Amino acid sequence: MLYHVLHSVVPPLAKAVWRPVIRGLHHVPASGPVILASNHLSFADSVVIPIVVPRKVVFLAKSDYFTGTGVRGAVSRAWFGGLGMLPVDRDDSAAAMASLDTALGVLGRGEAFGIYPEGTRSRDGRLYRGRTGVAHLALTSGAPVVPVGLVGTERLQPIGSRMPRLAKVRVSFGPPITVADEYDGVPPGRARRDLTDRIMTAIQELSGQEPAEVYNDRPVLDD
Repeated sequence: MLYHVLHSVVPPLAKAVWRPVIRGLHHVPASGPVILASNHLSFADSVVIPIVVPRKVVFLAKSDYFTGTGVRGAVSRAWFGGLGMLPVDRDDSAAAMASLDTALGVLGRGEAFGIYPEGTRSRDGRLYRGRTGVAHLALTSGAPVVPVGLVGTERLQPIGSRMPRLAKVRVSFGPPITVADEYDGVPPGRARRDLTDRIMTAIQELSGQEPAEVYNDRPVLDD
């Protein structure tokens, strides 16, 4: 209920203020399970994508956003829950693994799930190597993967900034990558790596970022 209230108000207002350039939105299916795999430049990415996609997109968010106390904590829970986000403890390896099951549950309900294969935000603007969780989701669920390229969101809400700013943002969606039967007989590890690399190549073509060709390790303090 809260999602529908927020989604009827926030997207029109945000698009009127920021006027994002949106390309390829027709590649996002109107219904059925789909994985939106995006580059990650800013905290605002998990707000920008749901704003421009007409259907609900579920993202995982730090559990800290759901555990605050007092009025501020209640507002935070309402905001992130209303946007369709689900809590995950990124510092608990078991919880991180369980998050894949949570994502499969979302896809099993025929919903859209958003994921950042890099794992954490790029702090230098480069596109880092994708982790294979996105391929695990696609190969296990059979859901298509729609690559997403974000440009400019790091200026919308720079790292360390708590309030969004006016900035030019572009959101580009690429053709869905489907994997039905394509990896039959391929060793699982090799299949996950190959599919993840394909997804990252598609994201890079949309975002225009320089490939880093290494993993992006999360800093000890990642706000």
